[in-house]
Amino acid sequence: MFWAMVAVAVGFLGLAVLGVLAVRVFLEARRLGLQVTDAAHRINRAAEDLERAAVATARSADAL
Repeated sequence: MFWAMVAVAVGFLGLAVLGVLAVRVFLEARRLGLQVTDAAHRINRAAEDLERAAVATARSADAL
């Protein structure tokens, strides 16, 4: 009977550890998603700036 109780306790402890790890993985995945979104916005802004600079450069080259 003692070993059965130990086995049940170890099983519950294992589930608790897995639950904590699952929460940590979820939070890190969410944080990574936010970082990817932020990086995508910054890349889009940089691409727009580059496009505006290219248009300005092409206009100044045509003026020569």
